[in-house]
Amino acid sequence: MLQAKARDIENDLRGTLRNFGLKVGIVSAAKFETLIRELVANYLDLASIVEPLLVARRVLREQLGILHRQLLSVVRQDEVCRRLMTMGPVVALTFRATIDVLARFTSSKAVGAAFGLTPRRYQSGEIDRMGGISKCGDAMIRTMLFEAAQAMLTRTIKWSWLKAWGMKIAQRRGMKRAIVAVARRMAVVMHRMWVSGTDFQWTREDIAAA
Repeated sequence: MLQAKARDIENDLRGTLRNFGLKVGIVSAAKFETLIRELVANYLDLASIVEPLLVARRVLREQLGILHRQLLSVVRQDEVCRRLMTMGPVVALTFRATIDVLARFTSSKAVGAAFGLTPRRYQSGEIDRMGGISKCGDAMIRTMLFEAAQAMLTRTIKWSWLKAWGMKIAQRRGMKRAIVAVARRMAVVMHRMWVSGTDFQWTREDIAAA
């Protein structure tokens, strides 16, 4: 929620400055405030409007940092979360809390469907086609998995068999479908890791050796 509110303020600032012909462009969260101040330096009235928003954003970011450190502390103390940390601490804790009781799923493949990451199927008369994902189940874990998959395919430098698999899908069917597919497979892999007590295997060779 704090992250979403901070982004809302950032988007509002971008829109406000755009009305004055000032473009923010792509900038990191750390450099955002400095850039905004530089852009409005010669607009005193605009600067007076922007300042309270920058202060509010800074406070939200600071409190978000506090919560994130608390989350990391919880993750490090939980054996299951430590194992799932490969997918990211937020994803690990959300997955752990959502699954809760491992015996809920007798098959790892069922996890993706439970999280609403499998396609809907339309059947009527002669019509039989696949639609978008069902979006059933817990929305938070679905969002976390989607964001983790997106980061893996578009920002993560380190290569893995899972990323390679997702990039092949992206080449054939587009990046959006690839992200959903990787998110679904992440859920399956994390469940298997939890069941087997093993760590994420980065290469197919690692999987074979395990």
